[in-house]
Amino acid sequence: MSKPNLPDGTVINATFVEPPAFATRYANLASADFDARIVACSDEFFAAAERALQASEPVFIVGKFDDHGKWMDGWETRRRRNGGHDWAVIRLGLPGVIRGLDIDTSHFTGNYPPAASVLACRCDGDPDENTPWTQIVAATSLGGNAHHFVDIEHDDRVWTHLKLNIFPDGGVARFRVYGQPACDWEKQDAGALHEVSALAKGGRIVAYNDAHFGVPFRLIMPGRGVNMGDGWETRRRREPGSDWCLIELGHAAVVQKVEIDTAHFKGNYPDRVSIQAARVDEATDQSLVTQAMFWPELLGEQKMDMDAQHFFEGAQLNDLGAVTHVRVNMFPDGGISRVRVWGKLA
Repeated sequence: MSKPNLPDGTVINATFVEPPAFATRYANLASADFDARIVACSDEFFAAAERALQASEPVFIVGKFDDHGKWMDGWETRRRRNGGHDWAVIRLGLPGVIRGLDIDTSHFTGNYPPAASVLACRCDGDPDENTPWTQIVAATSLGGNAHHFVDIEHDDRVWTHLKLNIFPDGGVARFRVYGQPACDWEKQDAGALHEVSALAKGGRIVAYNDAHFGVPFRLIMPGRGVNMGDGWETRRRREPGSDWCLIELGHAAVVQKVEIDTAHFKGNYPDRVSIQAARVDEATDQSLVTQAMFWPELLGEQKMDMDAQHFFEGAQLNDLGAVTHVRVNMFPDGGISRVRVWGKLA
């Protein structure tokens, strides 16, 4: 469905496409929010490659030009006249296992690349001429003004960098890399307190009952939310019950401290929150949803305040031993910016 022009001539992403499961379940490891960056690129004459990593949706601004021509919200190379193809090397903000990609050509119509491929590597610094690359996406046809979602299944290798090849030239609005961040726990201090729920530590959103207004994975992002859109918010509940979100911890841990942050949620924060938890060594995501209904309470129901950080520790937390998963319950509905769980590694 097409979306209208805004009064100032700005056009938001032109076509809505229902995203595949990986695009809602996993975080974008190539997002500028995680300090992902362009290491090198063959050309960026019309539009800087860094724009393709922005978290915001691409826009088209009617009548906006710069010294190189029409301003485009994405990466755009000049017209190639000497053979070959253009490319960009991206350092992921969080190294991890890749589950899917989105090569988004929104607003690129007569200037999109007809095809693209993706290579990957793992290295400590940035890749050089001796770095071996592995193809994870073969040359794939692209269309204009569209999302191109690519599933990457059954590949549990951890990557640090990707190389996006476009054939032969053109523009890409956004390049999104959905995956699970990896954490080398063998290098972590076993005696320290770790934020085991953190995305960067391997935390993962397993499931949730509703996310009408927000993206649940932002619950385990670093820092405090920047606005009300930076968190998990459910629709207004018109029936009995409560809303919930299930989080897998990056490592089994004995929980010592919990934070529930309602930053920027004022007229829509939850009245109360509780947390259930358990150690589950083997299960599917679907079976976890069912099991979690009967897990014991780690934190009993607690009153929430608007736009505030709520910390719980010591006697407020029940001793459940080592746990691997937590279920956050909101009564009856509302929005939470961040959930943080600290613990000692089991």
